[in-house]
Amino acid sequence: MSIILIVGTYLNRGQEESGVLDQSSSSTLSEMDIQSDEVKEAEEKVSTAEQPSSGPGAYIGKPASLLTKKMGEPDRKDPSAYGYEWWVYKGERQYTQFGVENNTVVTAYAAGDVNVAPFEIDQPVADIFQNHDLKMEVVITKKTGTYRLELSEEDFNMRPLVSLGNIYAQLYIDKFSGTLSSVRFLTEDYLIKQRSYEMVYRGELPPEPQLSDAAWNEIEKGSERQILDLTNIIRQKHGLSILTWEEEVATVAKQHSKDMHKGQYFSHESPSAGDLGDRLQAGGVSYQLAGENIAANYVDGPAAVEGWLNSESHREALLEEEFILLGVGVYRQYYTQNFVAR
Repeated sequence: MSIILIVGTYLNRGQEESGVLDQSSSSTLSEMDIQSDEVKEAEEKVSTAEQPSSGPGAYIGKPASLLTKKMGEPDRKDPSAYGYEWWVYKGERQYTQFGVENNTVVTAYAAGDVNVAPFEIDQPVADIFQNHDLKMEVVITKKTGTYRLELSEEDFNMRPLVSLGNIYAQLYIDKFSGTLSSVRFLTEDYLIKQRSYEMVYRGELPPEPQLSDAAWNEIEKGSERQILDLTNIIRQKHGLSILTWEEEVATVAKQHSKDMHKGQYFSHESPSAGDLGDRLQAGGVSYQLAGENIAANYVDGPAAVEGWLNSESHREALLEEEFILLGVGVYRQYYTQNFVAR
């Protein structure tokens, strides 16, 4: 008899809220509530932290040729929804992706046994808060306007920002272990463009990406591969076997992500296709144990995985030792991963 394990849902509320704020381009200056003294204070205060001289953060703003000179050709290149191309480097328990646009590295994400100077993977969060200047608000002044990023208490505790010279580090904290899980380095422009936090602004916002269906299809394929890679990095870190990609399971996951997007709902239960057990059966997938994680409105695959890691039921699915197969389906900013044991 088949056994079905359904885990809970997790929606990134911070990103959902920023989506609403991003539409407020007609707000007046008084409604934006950015005070001139706040901007002046942000401009005058000089951070003692500098851009790192080693690790992925050292490449931000540098030519892509330097990346290939030091690290060789990437294992693959995945498109993104933000204009840059992800150059993915994989090693034994190591994972790094560099965002390259116009032959310049503009962002990087790293997990596993990787140098993420000035931080360390698995560094206790208490050390990070003690040694780095973390704020609930970050003000960025550009020629196009002034932007204030407001971190919620959850953001501050699980996705804090650290200024490192002219770039920023977004830290993904594992709240269950109380340690650093992974790091994203990015320029000011992409911190604004990705809108990962609630943002109040005066001026102009970067335009939303206008992508064709064909472009989205390639982006989604890249996100699916990234989620598989990161899931296995996390499982290796916890002493578990890695999962093998299963195309039939991925097809079921893809259909569910697409169905949620088209139907504008967020649930394990599809109004037309039923629950996970129904969908796996319809897809011809045999199993003894199965699980599902879903997410929506994250900026990309790595962000979704970190969200799952900090949700107890989703974490249990990620770290279930009996699972051997994984299928991932991404459609726009809807993410589904289906786990199977046979």
